[in-house]
Amino acid sequence: MSLRVIIVGTGGMANFHAETFSKIDGVEIVAGIDTNADRLSAFCAKHGIPHGFSNLEEALAWGEFDAATNVTPDSVHYMTTMPLLGAGKHVLCEKPLATDYAQALEMAQAAHKAGVVNMINLTYRNGACLSHAAKLIAEGAIGEVRHFEASYLQSWLTQPAWGEWSTDSTWLWRLSTAHGSKGVLGDVGVHILDFATFAAGSEVSDMSCRLVTFDKAEGGKIGEYVLDANDSMSMHVRLGNGAMGVIHASRFATGHFNDLSLRIFGTKGAIEVKDVKNVSSMRVCLGEDIHGPNWTEVEAPRTPSIIEKFVDAIRTGKAAEPDFARGAALQKALDTAVDSDAQNGLSLSV
Repeated sequence: MSLRVIIVGTGGMANFHAETFSKIDGVEIVAGIDTNADRLSAFCAKHGIPHGFSNLEEALAWGEFDAATNVTPDSVHYMTTMPLLGAGKHVLCEKPLATDYAQALEMAQAAHKAGVVNMINLTYRNGACLSHAAKLIAEGAIGEVRHFEASYLQSWLTQPAWGEWSTDSTWLWRLSTAHGSKGVLGDVGVHILDFATFAAGSEVSDMSCRLVTFDKAEGGKIGEYVLDANDSMSMHVRLGNGAMGVIHASRFATGHFNDLSLRIFGTKGAIEVKDVKNVSSMRVCLGEDIHGPNWTEVEAPRTPSIIEKFVDAIRTGKAAEPDFARGAALQKALDTAVDSDAQNGLSLSV
């Protein structure tokens, strides 16, 4: 089955989408959409895309596509996805699904009503180890889940491996709420929440959260950027299955460029999953090894990427995860985290 895809938004991440979709047999990227004409033209030329549109309305009037991948900035996910759903197009949307739960829920409901394939690009689901850990836990390998700890650690505010944050708008906007940032919570919180709860097999039922913004420049401002978005976050959460745990993230984690870690403990064993420098690994403490205790490295079978799952779901008609409903659930937890911090870390139901 031939599948025609358009890419909405042609910034940096759109290149990854274009390259990944292009590797799948029978998939053709037929158009790009961007309000920036120069960026759109360069993107289409780079990837051999035949059509370019300056806005979504023009693309929808043209209509010669089956699915869209939405790689626009977070703040416009809602306004660019809803018309696509209304037109009956399948949609893969970058994370987070929306900037608040009300919009995310509306998107999930609209996708369900339209009966189209809808997925959110939580890229760490592409890691084979996370998927394998979730499968083992669902099968009862560690017994009943009791406790977990999860972290997402970055250090781009302490070293320039990705560029000098204090002079580059690519990073400065992420530190300013006026420029649409919700800090480390909004940027990577959705990833680590999904990382932990997907593996544990249960949603967050209640949480307390604290968010901290550290002084980074004189007067808390660099040029037009007021540096008021949170830099570190820490959550104490309880899941619907009764497990409890801690989740934290920071941009001040010296020694960690972009590292995720998860340890889950159950009544019969434990599993640890890490994603360090884009390499995932997994070890388990199961069976007689719990008496050692001894840990064993595990090789996980390859899992299809989210983009591959998206294409397969369109072709087969099978449901695929993570969908918009999952994105909405995660956004609800993120909104609750903000509310909890505003109330000095009060524990709130999600």
